[in-house]
Amino acid sequence: MLNMAEGVARLGALAESPIVATVAAAFADAGFDLAIVGGPVRDALLGRETHDLDFTTDARPDDILRIVTPISTAQWDIGRAFGTIGARVRSTGGRTEQVEITTFRADSYDGTTRKPTVEFGDTLEGDLVRRDFTVNAMALRVPAKALVDPTGGVEDLIARRLRTPADPGVSFGDDPLRMLRAARFASQLEFDVDDGTVEAMARLRQTLSIVSPERIQGELVRLLQTADPVRGIRLMVDTGLMDEFLPEIPALRLEVDEHHHHKDVYEHSLTVLRQAIALEQTRHPDTAPDVPLRLAALLHDIGKPATRRLEPGGGVTFHHHDIKGARLAKKRLNALRFDSETIRAVTHLIELHLRFFGYAEGAWTDSAVRRYVRDAEGDLERLHILTRADVTTRNKRKATRLRTAYDDIERRIDELAAQEELEAMRPELDGNRIQEVLGIRPGREVGEAYRYLLDIRLDEGIIGPEAAEERLRAWWAGRSSGD
Repeated sequence: MLNMAEGVARLGALAESPIVATVAAAFADAGFDLAIVGGPVRDALLGRETHDLDFTTDARPDDILRIVTPISTAQWDIGRAFGTIGARVRSTGGRTEQVEITTFRADSYDGTTRKPTVEFGDTLEGDLVRRDFTVNAMALRVPAKALVDPTGGVEDLIARRLRTPADPGVSFGDDPLRMLRAARFASQLEFDVDDGTVEAMARLRQTLSIVSPERIQGELVRLLQTADPVRGIRLMVDTGLMDEFLPEIPALRLEVDEHHHHKDVYEHSLTVLRQAIALEQTRHPDTAPDVPLRLAALLHDIGKPATRRLEPGGGVTFHHHDIKGARLAKKRLNALRFDSETIRAVTHLIELHLRFFGYAEGAWTDSAVRRYVRDAEGDLERLHILTRADVTTRNKRKATRLRTAYDDIERRIDELAAQEELEAMRPELDGNRIQEVLGIRPGREVGEAYRYLLDIRLDEGIIGPEAAEERLRAWWAGRSSGD
């Protein structure tokens, strides 16, 4: 519940903070209006932590740059074409903070291109009305400390509701990405989206095609970075938005034949995502959200629809859905312009997410544990989390058995790691030493010898350099005689 008295006090404290006071005084001295706008105002009223400071002003970009230069240690004008100047402002107390200051805007989109037509505005109220949602369309004039709320943002904060300042059809027609922002803010703020806005999202979902993949990817990432992305994902699936850029997720809602019973893959995937986030926060409480892990949790079963087979007697199989899913994920993440490292990590985790369940059926040899670690490479901790999160059965006995088995494999990995430097899994002889022992030059044979020694390392652990050399010579002699 929003406490307005506390919210007003927080707004006052925000206006009086050293950085804000410094910027406000500079613009007032130059004869221009200035207001804190959007997220910082919303978050102050909600009692949430305020991060980036965004200002809006009637000053034009050249004037903004002239005003902030004396009070800042750095300035950048990469957003000048859209009226935005950034600066690292130094307050009277010596603290510095990054801020962005944008000229009042009255821009609009023509509904067919990806870029807005920029027009500078003359009033704060006009600037606010063009924003995405009423809760982001509030401003705090400084240094006057006057709240400006022309579209009912405070009322919507109280109601925990997302609503567009203008008709949602017009707002989303101006910039279809706002539909994805609705999903992201629904999760981030734990707000409901009002019925008219949801209806417009469903009706206009295909207009998302004019938005660049990079912008869509950015909103998806921001959604996944929230504490609970599931609310936003459900909204995008229910309105059909997800079909426009990640259709593999709604496809998980498999039809359930009355004679073939299996768990709801869509609901299972959302549960895995939630459980992965909970484990991530428990095991690594002070780290940033792990987007590749969260993507892998959401996408780990997207290969199931294509591999689903209904067996006689009521069984259902999804053979090789891990391999199929990894291929589908790679294709989709490439289309969304994800970076190569994220794509590698996500597809790697999807490929490996079933591997552990063989361990649960019977304890592995030390060799198998080493190979599990080797195959996971740098994604081992993510794989631990994903595999644990993938257990969603309501059968308490089965859940306990799987949890105990994973406790055991992590214990064994730790023990082997302490004994054998497991994380640095490599043969005991490097390429140079292999060449010296065998008297050969760099080439294919060195790689074959390296792989032979690596297999020994995986199967038998550390045997010592002398024994490794002896085994290598015997292998080379046998290979040579075979030739």
